[in-house]
Amino acid sequence: MVMTAQGRLPRPTPQEDQPLPHSAREFFAALPPIPGFRAEIIDGKLLMSPVGSPEHSWSATLLSYALLPTVLERNWRAHIGGVNVCIEGPRDSLVPDLALAPADCPRWGALELFSSGLIMVTEVVSPGSTRVDRDDKPRIYAGGGVPIMLLVDPIATPPTVTVLSAPEDGTYQHRSQVQMGKPIYLPAPVDFELDTSIFL
Repeated sequence: MVMTAQGRLPRPTPQEDQPLPHSAREFFAALPPIPGFRAEIIDGKLLMSPVGSPEHSWSATLLSYALLPTVLERNWRAHIGGVNVCIEGPRDSLVPDLALAPADCPRWGALELFSSGLIMVTEVVSPGSTRVDRDDKPRIYAGGGVPIMLLVDPIATPPTVTVLSAPEDGTYQHRSQVQMGKPIYLPAPVDFELDTSIFL
């Protein structure tokens, strides 16, 4: 390493072929994997949040087990966390706890599934994500054309499961909710009655 005449290390300069990121989307693309955290772009802002608790991920796993016969019969894919969804239009990038997609779901680049190609997303509410999961993500998923959003809320009083469907003009037009433990219907294209006692 060469020192300057004043005995200091020279200030690093950006390489010409690697410009500095100027948007949340560019910062997101430049981020290396950070163990224990997930990165999302929500309303144009880059957010880092810790991954959920084991109970949180177990809820998504139980849901995938319940949907497995339907997924296999229709040659769909069930992605449990770790898969980003690119919201068409604003290009926000969200990480649902479970995403149902056809095998040929269109992608943004190699890693992100396009929102309009999905069948359903699921969010499991945790204490650190209540506002984002209950308020922001339904609006964003509806705006991105995701047909169904399932919201599993074990921290509500009492715990609830909500199905949002029929997205139009950035809002889900249909909403049904049950107390956790009761069955709830997932509309077409899923067309499945979910026994929500699996989450208890």
